[in-house]
Amino acid sequence: MVSTDEASVAGQNYSMVSEFILVGFSNFPQHLLPAFFLLYLLMYLFTLLGNLLIMATVWSEHSLHTPMYLFLCALSTSEILFTVAVTPRMLVDMLSTHRTITFVACASQMFFSFTFGFTHSFLLMIMGYDRYVAICHPLRYNVLMSTHTCAHLVSWTWAGGSVMGMMVTLIVFHLTFCGSNVIHHFFCHVLSLLKLSCGKETSSVTLGVILVCVTALMGCLFLIILSYVFIVAAILRMPSAEGRHKTFSTCVSHLTVVIVHYGFASMIYLKPQGPHSIDSNTLMATSYTVFTPFLSPVIFSLRNKELKNAIKKSFQRKFSPLSS
Repeated sequence: MVSTDEASVAGQNYSMVSEFILVGFSNFPQHLLPAFFLLYLLMYLFTLLGNLLIMATVWSEHSLHTPMYLFLCALSTSEILFTVAVTPRMLVDMLSTHRTITFVACASQMFFSFTFGFTHSFLLMIMGYDRYVAICHPLRYNVLMSTHTCAHLVSWTWAGGSVMGMMVTLIVFHLTFCGSNVIHHFFCHVLSLLKLSCGKETSSVTLGVILVCVTALMGCLFLIILSYVFIVAAILRMPSAEGRHKTFSTCVSHLTVVIVHYGFASMIYLKPQGPHSIDSNTLMATSYTVFTPFLSPVIFSLRNKELKNAIKKSFQRKFSPLSS
């Protein structure tokens, strides 16, 4: 829906947008929507339950009260909040004919999705640094990764994510939106919104937003890669094969999540521009917003032996109190 306020841009009158319409899955065959709804609902619930299980296990098991698992709890929190910011709205719109979202609600969704998304990336970077210190400087680990230091690092990741979210949201919603109010996405996606803006500064703002986001994400990825360069070099210097395997196994879950996180993100944002249909773009976007958060707790609970054993132990205590 478009309000009656008028604005003059480049000598022409346009109706100012007061709310947006999220296209989402509305172009998909209607008989497929219940199946998509059920699939994404189950993945959403599993994401919530999986991350809550990880947090509860780390909280209850004193052996897991280490920096690595503190960071993992913070990562699980960011996963939960990111999916809550995006997925419920997508699920509701999937079975609804009223897909409008107000200007303020759209700005709020963009802020929270960017905040928790960037916090997630910053936490992955900090977890890479934690593995670097543990393997390359084991004797200084307790000093370099003290509880005080870890709390500061987690605080800075959340602060950094909030700053990025606020900065991008203010830049985008400072623009004028006029004419079409149809967002070809299932949430307030920044690039889809920028296509609806009008005015001379639109192209420069679009370039600025892309540069800020890419610089931050690639900076995190570069530091993660740098950490693993030193980690691999330290592992290769170990005399025994068993020692090398045991040491590298502590990094597998984190490295897998990094590959999944940046792999799906690059598929969406770095894919070549071509005649892609809106439907295919929508499905590709769910791989990052729904599928990646769904995989994260699976990877950490299955690939991290210590966490997996702790979860089993917790279940045995809960459901078999006599045997424990």
